[in-house]
Amino acid sequence: MKNQRADARLSSAGSGLFALLVAVCVLFSAIPAPAQSEIRIRFSLDRAIDGTAAPLFLAIDKGYFKEQGIDVVVEPASTPMEAITRLALANGAAEPTHDLSIGDINALIRYRDQNPPTGIQAVFIVYDKPTYALIGRKSRGVQFVKDTENRKVAAPAVDPAAQVWPLFAKLNAIDTSKVTILNVGLQVRVPMLVSGEVDALLGSNFAAFADLKDRGVAADDLVVFLMADYGIQLYGSAILASAQFQAEQPEAIKGFLRAYVRALRDTVQKPEDAIEQVLKRMQGARKEVELERLKIVVENNIKPFDPKAETVGASIRSVRRLLRTARAVLHLQEQAQARRYFRRGLLPARRNPSRPPAAQRERRNSRLFSGLRRYLRIGQNHSSRHNRAF
Repeated sequence: MKNQRADARLSSAGSGLFALLVAVCVLFSAIPAPAQSEIRIRFSLDRAIDGTAAPLFLAIDKGYFKEQGIDVVVEPASTPMEAITRLALANGAAEPTHDLSIGDINALIRYRDQNPPTGIQAVFIVYDKPTYALIGRKSRGVQFVKDTENRKVAAPAVDPAAQVWPLFAKLNAIDTSKVTILNVGLQVRVPMLVSGEVDALLGSNFAAFADLKDRGVAADDLVVFLMADYGIQLYGSAILASAQFQAEQPEAIKGFLRAYVRALRDTVQKPEDAIEQVLKRMQGARKEVELERLKIVVENNIKPFDPKAETVGASIRSVRRLLRTARAVLHLQEQAQARRYFRRGLLPARRNPSRPPAAQRERRNSRLFSGLRRYLRIGQNHSSRHNRAF
C-alpha cells in the first residue's frame, strides 16, 4: 500500500515536472529569434533624383533589398563624376564615402586610366546604350546632325555626352571648326536652348528632352539624335562598386544585384507603377514629366532581358569588344582590358526556372545519356539472345 502511494507521488511529481518543461519550451518558442543584422550599403546616384531612379526605390519599397539582408541608403549627386569619386579613397581617407553607385561606365574607364590604383569596377550594365544625345530645335534650323555647323551648342564639359562629341562629329562628317561649343553649367543649358541663346545642346536623351517640353518647347520642335544610333557604340550607365566593398562584401553585392534586377524587370514591365516610388521622394515633381523620362530610357537605353541568357547582364566578350571603341573615344593612356573595368562574377543568374544553369544541365544530360547507354546495352543483349535462339 505504501509503495502504491509512493509510486503515485512520483508519478504526480513527474507529470508536474513535464508540464513545467512544456511551459518553459512554449515560453521560449514564443520569443522571436534575434534578426540577423542587415548590411548597410551607401549608394550614390549620378544626378539628382528623377524618374530614372525608379528601379532603385522600387526595390527599397517592395522589400527586395531587405529580403537579401541589405539596407540601401541612397544619396543624389550634383555631378555625374560624383558617382565615381565617391567610391574612391579621396584625400587620404581610410575608406570611400560610398559602397556602390550608378554611373557612366565610359567615365569610369577614363577615370581609372588616369587613377590606376582606385580599383573601382562596374558589376552590372544598366543601359545597353548610353544616354548621350544631341538635341536641337527645328525652329533654330537644326533638323539633321550636320545642321550644327554655323550654330551654337551648349555642352557642359563635365557631361559625358560632351566628352564624346569629337568622335560623334567625326563619324557624322561635322566640321567642328564651324560649330561654336559653349562650356556652360549643367543647369543652364536647357534654359539657354529655351530662350534661343543656343541652337542645340549635348546631354542625356531622357533629361533634356523632358525638361525642354516641361518648359514649354513643343515636342514637334525638338529633334533628338541618340549618339548610339550615329556610330557611338558604347555601353552607358552601370552599377559601380568600390574596391573595398568588393573585397569585404561580395555576397552583399550579389544580393543587391538580385534585388535590383528584380526591380528593374518590374519597372520595364510596369513603368506607370514604378514611377510612384520616385514621386514620393520628389517634392513638387510632376508625374507626367518623370514618367516620360523613365519611359525614354526603358524604350531606348535598357536592353530587353534575354530569357536564354545564363546570367543577367553583359558578358566579358561584349565588354571587351566595346572597349575597342572606348579606346578611340577616350584616348586611353594604356591598353584597356575588360576585367580591369568590369567584374562579371557577381552577376545574378537569370530567373527563368524552365532553363537550369549550365552545370545543372550538364549533370542532367549526363544522367540521361548514361541511362540511354544502359538501355541500348540491354536492348543489344536481348537482341543477341533472341537471335541466338533462332
